[in-house]
Amino acid sequence: MSAPNSDYDPVEVTPLHADEVERMRDEALSAIAASSDLESLRAARLAHAGDKSPLALANREIGALPPQAKAEAGRRVGQARGAVNAALAQREVELTAERDARILVEETVDVTLPWDRAPLGARHPLTTLQERISDVFVAMGYEVAEGPEVEAEWLNFDALNIPPDHPSRTMQDTFWVESADSGVVLRTQTSSVQIRTMLERKPPIYIVCPGRTFRTDELDATHSPVFHQVEGLVVDEGITLAHLKGTLDAFATAMFGDGIVTRLRPSYFPFTEPSAEVDLECFVCRGASVGDPENPCRTCSSEGWIEWGGCGVVNPRVLVACGIDPERYSGFAFGIGIERTLMFRHNVVDMHDIVEGDVRFTLPFGTEV
Repeated sequence: MSAPNSDYDPVEVTPLHADEVERMRDEALSAIAASSDLESLRAARLAHAGDKSPLALANREIGALPPQAKAEAGRRVGQARGAVNAALAQREVELTAERDARILVEETVDVTLPWDRAPLGARHPLTTLQERISDVFVAMGYEVAEGPEVEAEWLNFDALNIPPDHPSRTMQDTFWVESADSGVVLRTQTSSVQIRTMLERKPPIYIVCPGRTFRTDELDATHSPVFHQVEGLVVDEGITLAHLKGTLDAFATAMFGDGIVTRLRPSYFPFTEPSAEVDLECFVCRGASVGDPENPCRTCSSEGWIEWGGCGVVNPRVLVACGIDPERYSGFAFGIGIERTLMFRHNVVDMHDIVEGDVRFTLPFGTEV
C-alpha cells in the first residue's frame, strides 16, 4: 500500500476491521485490569499502548486508505486507543494508592518499641566535672591554662623548689620517659603549668590548670597511676592566706552545695610556705558521727572531715625561679584531685569504676555539655 487507492476497501484490511479493533481494545483492557502492581502495568502499557502495540500498528495503516475511508477508520482506532490510555491512567492511580498504603503498613515505625537497642554513649563524668570546675573559676575571673603531659624535669621539679636529692621526688614515684638521666618525665602534677605561665606572663596571674597526671601508683579502690588534678594559682600584690581560704570555700560550695565547711590543716610542700591540707566537713554526717558509735559514718570513718587536696602560699623561691619579685608579689596555689571530687560528689567507692570504661558507669551521668 504505497499510495491511496479509491478502489481499496478498508473493510478488507484486517487491522482496521471493526471487530479486530474491538478485539485489540478488549485485550488491552483485560491486560491492564489484570496488572497487579506498577511493574506489570508498565509491561501492559508497553505491549498495548507502545509504538509497536497492535493498535499503534493499526493506526499506521490509516494513512494508506482512500480519503473517504480514513475518517471512519481513524475514529474507530482513536476511540480504542483513548479507552486504553484512560484505563492505563485509572489503573496507575489505583496501583499507586495500593503501593503507598502497603508501604505505610510494611515500613511503619512503631514508636512504642524500645529506643535503646543501639545504646547511646555518654561523656565521661571526669570530663564533664573538669569542665564544670573550669566554669566555676572562669566565673570568678580566672583563666584556664594548659600544658604538655610530657614535661621537662626542671619544670616539673627544680622550678618548684624540688632539688635532685629531695625526698619528694621518690615520694611522687615518677614515670621517666626514658631514664632518670633523660630529663623528661610524665608530669607528676599540673603545677608545671603554673611554672610555664609565670615564665611567660607578668603578674597579676589568676589561672586554673585542669589536666591529667601520672605517678607509679598501683590501681586499687582509691589510687590510679593516671589521674586528674586541677591546680589553681594566683600571683598578685597583697595576696594572703585569707584569699586562699575564701577561694577554696567558694569552690567547695560550687562542688558540694551550700553550707559545706573547709579547714586548713598544716602540712608541707616544697613549693608553698606555709602549706596546708584542705579538708572538707563530711557532707554526709556533717561531723555528727564523731564520738557517736551508735551512728557511724562510712564516708568519713566517723572523723567528721575528708581530705580533699593540698594548698599554700607560693614559696618565694618559686617566684624567684620564674623571674617574679617576691618583695612585690605574693600568691597562693592549690591542687585538688578531680577523681576524689567525683567520688565525693557521687558516692563512687571504687576507682576501678572510673577508669575501666564500662558504659554502665558513665550512662547514669548523662550527656551533659
